[in-house]
Amino acid sequence: MPPNPWQTKASRIAYENAWIRVREDDVIRPDGQPGIYGVVEIRPSVGIVAMNAAGEVALVGQWRYALNRHSWEIPRGGSAPHEADMLITAQRELAEEVGVIAQHWEMLSVVDVCNGVSDDMQSLFLATELSETPMHLDPEEDIVVDWRPFDQVVAMVMDGRITEVCSVAAVLMVAHKRLERTAR
Repeated sequence: MPPNPWQTKASRIAYENAWIRVREDDVIRPDGQPGIYGVVEIRPSVGIVAMNAAGEVALVGQWRYALNRHSWEIPRGGSAPHEADMLITAQRELAEEVGVIAQHWEMLSVVDVCNGVSDDMQSLFLATELSETPMHLDPEEDIVVDWRPFDQVVAMVMDGRITEVCSVAAVLMVAHKRLERTAR
């Protein structure tokens, strides 16, 4: 790996709330000149492709304030300050947002989200062998759950009806796994 061409001289927290922290660093850029770099710090998060026995995937629909529009996504959420195990975070988020628990969990990957300005890393999972449990939405969540056939979810990714990056990545990873299984 090449060496880090950036030098951090000083850091300060410019803003902080329950979900994010914005750090501003005084740096020496790769060209040797001084500059500033803003980093949005976010606790690790998860995304879950929850697939039932009928091959349907749970999608959650919600209004995304930052985009000012409705978004269809896989269940996703951030870790609590005390959660270091992303599987535990995924299990909690799936129960809270969809009202299901899974007997089988498969780690798909960890992806960097918007890595030019954020340290957000999202662990992606496939959850199967589902059963119902009570939902417990957070106060800022107004979620609609819709179960769609997997092929339809892939089509929604491909035609731009699902645009959230972690949802796109996780769905395509599962699609690839399914193709690999049928090719064997």
